[in-house]
Amino acid sequence: MLGIFLSLILLMVLAYRGWSIIWIAPICAGVVAITGGLDLLDAYKDTYMGGFVGFAQTWFPVFMLGAIFGKLMEFTGMARSVAVWITKALGTKNAILAVILSASVLTYGGVSVFVVVFAVYPLALSLFREANIPRRLMPGTIALGSFTFTMTALPGTPQIQNLIPMDYYFTSAAAAPIMGLSSALVMGVGGFLYLRWREKSLKAAGEGYSEPKELDGVDTTEEKNPNIILSILPLITVVITLNFLNLDIVIALLTGIILIMLLSFHKWKGFVKAINGGASGSVIAIINTSAAVGFGTVVRSVPGFERLTDFLLGIQGSPLISQAVAINVLAGATGSASGGLGIALEALGSRYYEIAQTTGMSPEAFHRVASIASGGLDALPHNGAVLTLLAITGMTHKDSYKDIAVVAVLIPVLSVIPAIILASIGIL
Repeated sequence: MLGIFLSLILLMVLAYRGWSIIWIAPICAGVVAITGGLDLLDAYKDTYMGGFVGFAQTWFPVFMLGAIFGKLMEFTGMARSVAVWITKALGTKNAILAVILSASVLTYGGVSVFVVVFAVYPLALSLFREANIPRRLMPGTIALGSFTFTMTALPGTPQIQNLIPMDYYFTSAAAAPIMGLSSALVMGVGGFLYLRWREKSLKAAGEGYSEPKELDGVDTTEEKNPNIILSILPLITVVITLNFLNLDIVIALLTGIILIMLLSFHKWKGFVKAINGGASGSVIAIINTSAAVGFGTVVRSVPGFERLTDFLLGIQGSPLISQAVAINVLAGATGSASGGLGIALEALGSRYYEIAQTTGMSPEAFHRVASIASGGLDALPHNGAVLTLLAITGMTHKDSYKDIAVVAVLIPVLSVIPAIILASIGIL
């Protein structure tokens, strides 16, 4: 087990320092192999690459289509149209709530969390400026709307973190809806109240809005936005196709993509460029996650993993607790919700499913807790989405990570507690 823990620490430290998981994951897997008595070359060529390729084969279509869907929403202006409509409905006095809801609607509609940042940031700038809200709160506000409850807890969300458990527990995207809603309520309300408290505290200390030094990459033009009804149709279509028609996520995303193109046909000349951009962006995302899963596959193959499994399964109380702990730790180590979730379920999913079958517990409860837990420690400082968010908003870890940590790490970790309590009394 020492080799497993050393490799996890090494993976976390190197990722935090900004080293790409694409090449540090196989190195860390090599540490596991050597300390676990495996042949190094075989562990890489067969075990590591077997896990890497297997995950990519299963999930690449979803990653690619999700990125293309989000890029087309951004290119056509539909994403901004939705955000602007929500802002007008709430008013600038509720700037923080408007930004949270704008990011939430886009994320729940299937837009990638990375794309949401680009779509919402220009709007957040104008709202924070008018309401004189300190700009350091902007990353935490966007993170709450996109990295938390709409990504993992709301039943039916088409985000990958809610889809991965389906293959292991034979469930649907809307599994355990009451558990999910209870967790989402804790994350959404708790995060919002914290941000409002921070806003009042900073203003009381004399801090207000400050203009960014430069606005590179921020679209400040006044281009007319598409009709709100047309803009929200693709988002609704993806959710309905996935959850009510019970069709595959690939079909749901394809339907949304086709609808965007039909409704914005007058912009057809830019479709290829937008699709190219989305497809290219998805490659890095799937490779990063596959690299993390490959690492987990090697971990699972060494003898020490049995002891680690026994330890996790031996945690007192509900097996849902041990599952939440395992996924949180691995998501934190990899800096990736989907990566940590993939590692944990690839290694332990079958065991937890057996427990569900033998104890009479619902696999839906395991699905929902797994999804929620993946969105806890994943947002540590080395997380890719966090780094992107800070870069786009022009903030540093020193400026804004405290707020991100509260709304996207601390509160989400705590939010799994009511979900587990509800599962223990049979309310799903």
